Amino acid sequence: MEQHKPSVRAEALELLRQGRSNRVVAELLNVPRGTVGWWLSEDRKKRNVPYERPTDCPHCTKRTFDHEAYSYLLGLYLGDGHIVSKPKQHHLSIFCDATHTGLISAAGDAMRRVMPMPSVRVRHKTGCAEVKSYTKHWTCMFPQHGPGKKHERTIALEGWQQDIVDAYPWEFVRGLIHSDGCRVTNWTTRVVGGERKRYEYPRYFFTNTSTDIIGLFTSTLDQLGIEWKTLNQSRAAVTVSIARKASVALMDAHVGAKY
Repeated sequence: MEQHKPSVRAEALELLRQGRSNRVVAELLNVPRGTVGWWLSEDRKKRNVPYERPTDCPHCTKRTFDHEAYSYLLGLYLGDGHIVSKPKQHHLSIFCDATHTGLISAAGDAMRRVMPMPSVRVRHKTGCAEVKSYTKHWTCMFPQHGPGKKHERTIALEGWQQDIVDAYPWEFVRGLIHSDGCRVTNWTTRVVGGERKRYEYPRYFFTNTSTDIIGLFTSTLDQLGIEWKTLNQSRAAVTVSIARKASVALMDAHVGAKY
């Protein structure tokens, strides 16, 4: 004999078809979550309905999402992130220095604010933390994903992405700096009144091997009125320097160092 009344099972299935989660239905009807999952599975088989993992992907569901968090996450992804998309493995990874605990937390928070449903975990390695969010739908949100390294393929924003960056340019710049950039303090000495004095001055750097990503970064800086220049160097990567006092002050107000 079935442990629960047929009416309870019928009510559970009706709630599930309305979009309620297994957990919510289990709590509402005081039924084990596993039982609710089994009822749902059996009902799908009976109706010959294939299983589709639930998603809150903004692209697929057309729901609104946090554009400010997305602009920051886009910068993190373009700077030092990648997406794994295989038949049985899908996740977005953002790599952070293990000492930057604030950045690790901010990366995970941005993922959750864009798509709350996928699980987010932090995998610690020697000197590094990998923030991972598990769902195949990150490829929907980052169409720049593709085979090979970013600098070996074209990286261009789609119209809806550019609209978000235009609305939240500082978040985009902050994400790029927090991933593939840094804030440093340089120093020099000058002779003043016969006495040599030491002077310190902060500056920002952003380095990337993709000329497309460098272009996205510098065009956003231009939009914000930030003065910048590229450094002469022998390696393939391009480094953008921000050293003018007024520009550094703006960067400090809106971006800041990794933490």
